[in-house]
Parts: sequence; C-alpha cells; structure tokens
Amino acid sequence: MYDNDRGHRAVGQSRAKNSRSRSSSARTGSTSSRGGYARSSGSARSSTHSGARAGGSAYRSTASTHRKHHPSHGHGGRRSPRGGGSWWLVLIGLVAIVAVIAIIAGIKGKQAAETEPESIEETTEPPTELQKKVMVDGVDITGMSRDVARSELLKEYPWSMQVTHGEEVYEVANLVEQRLNTLLDEIYFGEPKESYTLDLSGLEEAVAAQAAAVAQLWDKAAKNGSISEFDKSAGTFVFAGEEVGQAVDQEKLTQDILDALDKKDFDAVIQASVEEIQPEFGESTAKEKYKTISTFSTKTTANKDRNTNVRLACEAINGYVLKPGEEFSFNDVVGKRTEEKGYKAAGAYSNGEVVQEIGGGVCQVSTTLYNTVLRAGLKTTVRRSHTYEPSYVTPGQDATVSFGGPDYKFMNNSDTAIGIRASYADQVCTVAIYGIPILEEGVKYDLKSTKLKDTDPPAPTYEEDLTLQPGIEKIKSNGSGGSYWETRLIITKDGEEVSKDVDHNTSYKGHAPVILRNTSGVVMLPEETSAPEETVVPSEGAADGIVPTQGSTSQDPSESSPANIREQGPGGATVPSSAAGNTAPTTAAPTAAPTTAPATAAPVIDAPGNAIGGGGEAGPGGPGGGDMIAPNPLTGADAP
Repeated sequence: MYDNDRGHRAVGQSRAKNSRSRSSSARTGSTSSRGGYARSSGSARSSTHSGARAGGSAYRSTASTHRKHHPSHGHGGRRSPRGGGSWWLVLIGLVAIVAVIAIIAGIKGKQAAETEPESIEETTEPPTELQKKVMVDGVDITGMSRDVARSELLKEYPWSMQVTHGEEVYEVANLVEQRLNTLLDEIYFGEPKESYTLDLSGLEEAVAAQAAAVAQLWDKAAKNGSISEFDKSAGTFVFAGEEVGQAVDQEKLTQDILDALDKKDFDAVIQASVEEIQPEFGESTAKEKYKTISTFSTKTTANKDRNTNVRLACEAINGYVLKPGEEFSFNDVVGKRTEEKGYKAAGAYSNGEVVQEIGGGVCQVSTTLYNTVLRAGLKTTVRRSHTYEPSYVTPGQDATVSFGGPDYKFMNNSDTAIGIRASYADQVCTVAIYGIPILEEGVKYDLKSTKLKDTDPPAPTYEEDLTLQPGIEKIKSNGSGGSYWETRLIITKDGEEVSKDVDHNTSYKGHAPVILRNTSGVVMLPEETSAPEETVVPSEGAADGIVPTQGSTSQDPSESSPANIREQGPGGATVPSSAAGNTAPTTAAPTAAPTTAPATAAPVIDAPGNAIGGGGEAGPGGPGGGDMIAPNPLTGADAP
C-alpha cells in the first residue's frame, strides 16, 4: 500500500516538472499526451490557483493508475496524435450549438409570423379614448370612447319625428342614428379633424321609403257600387253603395321630411296630405251595369241519385260572390260530398274502375262552371281533364274534381265583384256569371275541340265463368279505344274570328275488353252458379275519386301518353298548369275496366260548345249551339 502511494507521488512530481517545462505551450492552450495519458488544457495548467494545480495532479494520478490497469492503451510509450480526440469533441459541440441556435431562431420566427395578424387586428380597434381635441356640432368628445361619444351626441340629436293624419300617427324611423355611426367611424378609425358637422344630405331614397310606408298603411282604393252578397230567401244579389278612397301624397310627404332634416328639426310633427279618390260609379249605376255576362248548360242523365248530387253541388255554389283578385275553389266552396249533406252513391271512376261513389256526378257541375267562366273572360287557374271521355260535354272541355284530389279554380280578374248562379232542373245543369262585362263589347270567347286520333283499347281483362267449357272464351264487353283531342280558344269580335290558338291537348284512356273463361277445370250448370253482378258504366266521364291524366303539350298526337293540360290565362291566353301552382298526379293505365255496355261512340261536334252524344240526343251547349237555360240573377227564375 505504501509503495503504491509513493509511486503515485513520484509520478505526480514528474508530471509537475514536465508541466513547468512546457509552460509556454500551456499558455497557448495546446494539449498533448504522453504514452496515452491525457493532459489538461493550457488554461487549466496556467491557472495560478493552487487548488487547480492540485486538481490537475489528482486527475493525472488517476489517469496513471488507469493506464496501469489497461496497458494496451499506451503500450510501448507510443504517443497518440496530438489532441486528436479533443478536436473531434469540440467540432461536434460546435455543430450542436449551431443546430440549437437555428432551431431557436426558427421557433421565434414562426411565433412572430403567427402573432402578426393579431397585432394587425389590434390596430383596428378604436382607441379607448379620443386623444385629439374633436368637436361635433359644438359637442366636445375629446377623451371619450366611441360608445360614450355616441351616447352624448344622440342626446344632442333627440329623434321623435311623426307623420299624422287625423287620429292616425306614424313614427318615422330614426334617420340620424345611421349617419351618426358613419361619422364616428370616420373619427375613431381615421385621422380625426378638429371640428365636424353631422351631414344629413343624400337621404332622399330613405325618406321616400318612409313616405311609401305611410301610403301603404293609409291608402284605400275607391269602391264602385257592386254586389256584396246573395239573399237566398229572395233569390237575388244585394248591392252595396260606393266607397270613397284616399291616397297619401307621397311626393309632398317626402319633401316635408327632407325639409325637417335640413333644419335638424328631429321632433317635427308632419301633417300628411291625403287626397280623396272618388269611385267611378255608385250603387244605382251598378244596378244598370250588372248583367249575366256568360252562361253554359249541360244535359244530365236519368239517374235519380246522380241528379241529386248535381242539384246539391249547384245549390252549394249558387249565389257565391267573388271580389276582385279573389280565387274560387270548387272543392272549398262545395265541401266534402257526404251522406249527411244528402249526397247519394252514383257511378264514378276510381283508379280506372267504375265504382258507386258518394257524390258521383258533381264533375258535371265543375265542367259546366269551367265553360261559363271561360266565356266570361275570367281567368282559370287550375283545371284537369277526366281519365275517360265525358259524354255530357265535348271531350277536351271538361273539368274534373275530387275532394282531396283534383280541383277546379278560377280568379276574378275583373275590377268589380262577380256572382255565380247555378241551378238544376229537368235534367239540365246551368251555370251563369253575373257581373259587369269584362270583355270588350263585341268580343266573345269560345272553345272548339277536335279529335286528332283514336288510340287502341287497353289489354283485355278476364273473368272466371264456371259454366264455360275449358278452352272456350266468351266476350262479355268489347271495350273501347281511347282518344287524343286538341282544344282551341276561339276569339271573335263582332262575329269575325280574331284568333284560334291551341289552349290545351287532352288524352283519354279507353276501356279494356272483358272476356269470360274457365280455367278452374270444373264445369258447372248455369243453375248451379249465381249470376255475376253486372257493373254498369255511368254515362258521365268520371266523378269523385278519378285520377286525372297528364302529359306534355309538345307531345305528338301519335304518341299514346296523355297530353298536358294547360290553364287559361288572362284574356284567353294559356299557361302550363304548373304555372298555376298545381301539379297533376300521374297513374299507370288500369289493367281492367269491366263493362257490359258497348263502347259509346264519340260525340259528333255540331258546333263549338254543342255536342250530340252517342244516343243521338242533343244536349244544350255554349254560345253558338244548343238551347241554353240562363237563370235570371235578380229573380232566380229560369229565363227563356
């Protein structure tokens, strides 16, 4: 143990001598190693602190001991390259330092970029207080925030402007407040000047809008004398006297408000100038002007229950008064056809099949009304044709209805109220329009329908008949084909044709033939079977429960799909039914429509509005054909 310590001291003394002999090298910071021993840096050796030298000796002592335990590190006293290991460490340290500096610089740059928009937004915020001395119309807002300045200035411009007419008062919207907001934005977000005056020029448009709002509230159209209601007990329309209208002078009111703004008289009370509007004629003149302006009649069947339905529907619309601009809805006015109201079950088409329907036959009333409305010059807004050809009117001139389904609607596009008269008597349905003539004197509207083509019957349907031998078929009903019709609006003046434009096209379906056969394999005697219930085809085209047809007006007549129904527009013009806000449902052709009666021949068109049915009995028509029964709107009695 002693020898080992002494050896260590000897080595330390020897190292110290070598260190002193190379002091100049130590001062230059060079390093060297002998026999693999690492030497301390020159700065460490040049230190005058005795503790540092002692520490260096201790380090070398430890290194010497370490060399003794690992002789291969310094074998043979060979010297490693001068300071080679330290230079690599220094180089690696420098690279690491540079990398750290670059990373820090990148992070700071990114943070600066991210925070830059926020700094821009902060610059847009108005200052808390206005530092520069600023006066607005004598009010000093220096040192005020924008909100405080706004409150103070609103006190300077109190707003309570009103427009009056009699006891009616209109509060004019505050036109100063918006301008004040604009002015404050200029002051607080820009370079403020020392003095400002609130500018109220350029408000003409805003003021005119206020005057229009006043007129909308107080204007009232003058009313001419006209019918107002229907006295059912007397069977006559009741007339109402004329009413004087009024109109606000908007131009003068606009100027009065602008003058008050120019004077900054924000609490002004302005008296509106309102002019009286006199009606064109009074009650006595109206009684002279009103008359039956159109009428149309159709022939019903001998079916008692069906005629009851026609009568009830006529009673429902009879005496109805429609004011200018109002729309009439057949389903709304007639309401749901129920047994409680007295409606009976009668033949009707439901999804292509003949059924007994409560209220069957009321379509004849809506069809008669449609023809009357068109000839009066009123505007039809919603109309649908039947699925199958009607027999009580020329095909193409029908209007089907079904409560909760298709409806017939028209609008009173005249300047005065109109009244509807409707009646049923002796198998005749008649509808008339009572009012002041809408069309020019001498001008008449009419419809003319032409069949363009026949279409094939649907595929036959089959019924089982156990009295037939297997393989034998018997025709129960021949069925009938469909048809495609074009309907034109004929306008004449003093008897001369003015136009005959296509109003709409209509496609009607045919009835499927019914064939009896026996596929059961069992044959029975006739007396062993009960007679099948006969299904009778109603004489009307359809009634409640039918599904309307639909198609396209651009469709070629050779196509089998239905034509699009178009609605009559003002003056007889037509618009697609979609323009009237109604979309027609579609349905596939029925697979079966059993019938025991042969197909009824298409009506022969004798004259516009006059159709002769397959039975050969002429039915009343519109103008130019058939006898018409026109009810007297004042007495309720049938006129000749």
